[in-house]
Amino acid sequence: MKLIGKFDTRREAEMTVERLVQQFGIDRAKVVVTPEGSANSAGIEEAGSDNEAGAPSPEARNDAVLNGRVLVTVDVRDETVADEVRAAFDEFDAAEQVAK
Repeated sequence: MKLIGKFDTRREAEMTVERLVQQFGIDRAKVVVTPEGSANSAGIEEAGSDNEAGAPSPEARNDAVLNGRVLVTVDVRDETVADEVRAAFDEFDAAEQVAK
């Protein structure tokens, strides 16, 4: 079964991946991060490194590619692991969760 979490920001997706790998021991090869559509995307909102940095820093940037949500897809074969994945999706505010 594949579980898919849809995240508004790249940061939420990245934090979810780290939780899955570091805390739950899920093989990173079983976790795939992709844009929701065919174009590259950092999500639908700026967050993390996409935000303007505080001083001192280089000039402000406004080039975050916001072309749709970021998907985290995890291949799971065990219901216990599926529960851990769902919990991580919830923890980092997945806008939507899908099972295929």
